[in-house]
Amino acid sequence: MKKLLLYLFFIVMIFTLGTACTSKLEVGNINLENWKSDRDGCKGLRLKDLEEIKKIKNTFLEATNQELIVTFGRPDRVLLLDKSQSFFYYFLEPSDKCTGQDTEKEPLKVLFRMNAINKVSEVTITTLEP
Repeated sequence: MKKLLLYLFFIVMIFTLGTACTSKLEVGNINLENWKSDRDGCKGLRLKDLEEIKKIKNTFLEATNQELIVTFGRPDRVLLLDKSQSFFYYFLEPSDKCTGQDTEKEPLKVLFRMNAINKVSEVTITTLEP
């Protein structure tokens, strides 16, 4: 009986681990290596992919927060709002955290709005704050 329970436990664990893995999202021609190495947009590498992001931004709708992190790396900033919403910021232009940057102008950024179940509900490319 113990062997059977142990066997079932391992089967359930293997199934759970197999389905819990998060895969990368399809990003077209975006250079993910440059994207991940350009924290806060300081190097200007992300801006090169602006047109591609505009073309495919709606394909990210319904993606999970973990899929975004696996694909694009850790967000530059995360904003938590009421009603269990959050925003992931990825700066395309240098942010205020970059040395020698003009802080008067808001940088261009990609905002991923996450709903209460951590799925993307909106993708916006803007200089405005949510």
